[in-house]
Amino acid sequence: MHDDRSITEHRLRRVLKERIKPAVRSRSVPLTVERWEAPGEPVPVAEGLAAPYGPCAVGDAWGPAWGTTWFRLTGTVPAEWAGRTVEAVLDLGFDRMMPGFQCEGLVHTADGAEVKALNPYNDWVRVADRAEGGERVEWYVEGASNPVLVDHSVTYEGDLQTSGDQPLYRLARMDLAVFETEVWELVQDLEVLHHLMVELSEGDARRYEILRAIDSALDAVDLADVPGSAGAARARLARVLAAPANASAHRISAIGHAHIDSAWLWPLRETVRKVSRTTSNMLGLMDEHPEFLFAMSQAQQLDWIKTYRPELFERIKKKIADGQFVPVGGMWVESDTNMVGGEAMARQFLYGKKFFLDEFGIETQNVWLPDSFGYTAAMPQIVKLSGSKWFLTQKISWSQVNKFPHHTFWWEGIDGTRVFTHFPPVDTYNSDLGGEQMAHAARNYQEKGRGSRSLAPFGWGDGGGGPTREQLARARRQRDLEGSPRVEIERPDAFFEKAHAEYEDAPVWAGELYLELHRGTYTSQAKTKQGNRRSESLLREAELWAATAAVRVPGFRYPHADLERIWKVVLLHQFHDILPGSSIAWVHREARATYAKVRAELEAITDAAQRALAGEGSTELVFNCAPHARGGVPAGGAAPAVAAPAPVSARDREGGGHVLDNGRLRVAVDARGLIVSAYDVEAGRESLAPGGAANLLQIHPDFPNMWDAWDIDAFYRNNVTDLVDLDAMELREDTPQAATVRVTRSFGASKAVQSLTLRAGAKTVDIVTEVDWHETEKFLKAAFPLDVKAERTASETQFGHVYRATHTNTSWEAAKFEICAHRWIHAEEPGWGVAVLNDSTYGHDVTRDVRADGGQTTTVRLSLLRAPRYPDPETDQGEHTLRFSLAPGAAVGDAVREGHWLNLPERTRRGAAPVAPLVVVDDDAVVVEAVKLAEDRGGDVIVRLYESRGGRARATLTPGFAVSAAVESDLLERPLPGSAAVTGPGSDGAVTLALRPFQILTVRLRRA
Repeated sequence: MHDDRSITEHRLRRVLKERIKPAVRSRSVPLTVERWEAPGEPVPVAEGLAAPYGPCAVGDAWGPAWGTTWFRLTGTVPAEWAGRTVEAVLDLGFDRMMPGFQCEGLVHTADGAEVKALNPYNDWVRVADRAEGGERVEWYVEGASNPVLVDHSVTYEGDLQTSGDQPLYRLARMDLAVFETEVWELVQDLEVLHHLMVELSEGDARRYEILRAIDSALDAVDLADVPGSAGAARARLARVLAAPANASAHRISAIGHAHIDSAWLWPLRETVRKVSRTTSNMLGLMDEHPEFLFAMSQAQQLDWIKTYRPELFERIKKKIADGQFVPVGGMWVESDTNMVGGEAMARQFLYGKKFFLDEFGIETQNVWLPDSFGYTAAMPQIVKLSGSKWFLTQKISWSQVNKFPHHTFWWEGIDGTRVFTHFPPVDTYNSDLGGEQMAHAARNYQEKGRGSRSLAPFGWGDGGGGPTREQLARARRQRDLEGSPRVEIERPDAFFEKAHAEYEDAPVWAGELYLELHRGTYTSQAKTKQGNRRSESLLREAELWAATAAVRVPGFRYPHADLERIWKVVLLHQFHDILPGSSIAWVHREARATYAKVRAELEAITDAAQRALAGEGSTELVFNCAPHARGGVPAGGAAPAVAAPAPVSARDREGGGHVLDNGRLRVAVDARGLIVSAYDVEAGRESLAPGGAANLLQIHPDFPNMWDAWDIDAFYRNNVTDLVDLDAMELREDTPQAATVRVTRSFGASKAVQSLTLRAGAKTVDIVTEVDWHETEKFLKAAFPLDVKAERTASETQFGHVYRATHTNTSWEAAKFEICAHRWIHAEEPGWGVAVLNDSTYGHDVTRDVRADGGQTTTVRLSLLRAPRYPDPETDQGEHTLRFSLAPGAAVGDAVREGHWLNLPERTRRGAAPVAPLVVVDDDAVVVEAVKLAEDRGGDVIVRLYESRGGRARATLTPGFAVSAAVESDLLERPLPGSAAVTGPGSDGAVTLALRPFQILTVRLRRA
């Protein structure tokens, strides 16, 4: 039997490759080809159609990196082809190995209408189902010569400014051809059965039944006349294809999909074209196959189509109304979820779901994030508050160490909210619906015996063309096929409804969905991350002051349109290959310029609002947009500065260095420029481990096994160099308000200048690090060895914090050797703790060691800079300014407050009188995340708050304006039914709030 199977398989492969597949197109004639090279960036379609075309032929080279070549194709269907099915075969020079990561094309009619995209597995265009003969063909192909950048080699092709000008491709085929439908169907029959046969076990009689049927079908094929014998061959396969699936067969809900990264190995402008090419293919496939359904996430991508291809957008709207085109996800983009701030995550859903509602009248119910690099434990609550019910991802299947134990489960967030979640066991979001993948999904499914179904997104992604007619043929054949899972094309929400109904008591996973891979994305491209953090802070500030001015100052107009536009720009750059730093140089170069523009616009909005609020006067006012009062200035208000209660002193330290003291904190800097003591005077407690030195810069080699910008492998720790050599140290500032020690170090080809500052009244030592970074494949860290026995650390995440163990008892803890934190990370033992704060750093690691004296050291390190060479060979090269602080004696509440203060600096301007806050909350545990005017532009004030310490809180929210009602709302600012968290307002206008641990609360204040 084994020998027979092997012989049949070899026979099948050869006959398919050399005889049957070539016979799918039996006759062909060449098209006439002309070309025009578009200068610079892509041009509008009308310009491409009107361009002066010159001669071109198959075999000609075309396309320098990132160029656009327009081809004009003309020809006539031969008269003798009357009655036959005719297609054009347009091969731009495709490599069939990597669809979506090479050249692509979009075919237009002479009047500019989109016809179809060209990709490695979509290189055809139908001319006529039944030709009359003599049809005239005239098409225009917009060819994009995107370079192949997927081999992980160091290349400068990833930026138009540094790429070469040599052609990358050669035209391979430009023909009209007769399409032999029966031969094509025979190919699909044979491939489905072959793949199924291979997956069946050796002892399965069905395997050998299929083997004999394939043998018999091949006997029926006349190799000299495949089209004439294809029907007879198919007849010999009909019985095995008609055998129904077992009643217990796993059920796969297949949904057409084309995962398109909004930027990655191509710039944003190319994604605009990728989504147009893909959706044009999908619309054509829907016309030909009414059963076909296609799901598309990312409102941004549909908005691009609306902006740049309005005719295509109208066709999409019709297919959405018909139910074939299915919006999913409800987010502006498929964002990163580790580093995106809380309010920004809320806005991903606000603007994403609002787009789907406004444009299509559809409220999406599922969150579709198949490819992001791990998922915050804050997500379940955010999902629920967005009005969504389901969560889908795929990426956790990439984890290197621990296999996730569920495919269908309840995911519980930090506040206790649960969301029904599914990981497709097919282990890909680009399935081809082949037998191998379908069998893997059934075998891999972890809920056997309780659940019976899973979901499989199918189609070539990233511009590869999406689902194909071949994949639909596989779905049809496997709908009810013995030995195979049952495959049914189905909407994702229909899958989730059925999965939930059959497995309502699914297991619960509490906490983050940590991806044991791609840990370097917390650090790569520091300026992109810094641009994101600062943009989030500036947006908070601009909205707060603009809302305050709009309510208080007659005639001041809240800049709704500008703020929405800027938010969408920032949200776009939170896409899971931009913010994580894993895109090409072009993307990050543009991101830096974009963030600079965003900063200027938001500074202007803030300045205008503060000027209106302050009025004309000579009083120096300090504006505090942080959620906690500081220096005598109320949260969300402005007041004259109040002098600190005690001055700072500085003196020389015995043995070299300096000692800084403000009566609350005493900091010793030794002769190496390292912090060797940070003494909490009030608690009488040293924060640093004996013999340890804080703010110790350390450098490691950084050459992961794969995925340079993405990954950090644990072995990087095996080699470390402490940067202790000193170029210079001086006491730069010594005033009652502040004392600063400036330290300069050189290492490798780089230089670091650090300013260590202690301010009057402060409980933190602030460190500004200016690095001129010119290392390659190195990793820069800043270490803080703490004299704290901490079993776990708390890391800020969206709307709260997440605890992680400091031990490595199991492989699950050991795998988290690099972690993400937002503004702070906190380590404590009962009664006393220390926080390490930052203004733009996300990557951290925590280790613990037992000292010779029996004490325990918990070392917290910030990951400052990396220098991977792929996909951007100049990653992080150049000058950086990074700010972080050490806060001895800090509780979690102190970390929350100090983290906001560091990220939301005060602004000073002259004015007439103090500015009272628009809203006041009387409990520091309740953090005001955002104050803005409502999206519907009716003038209501939206206040988003959260409980920040992980406990219950009762607080009073006092508006600084007349309020007729206070309504708890969802993230889309709609009333949230059945809520008891908001009471009032009372006769004094006050609103009572009752929050559970880490609860997010959105209050809509209706102005009286």
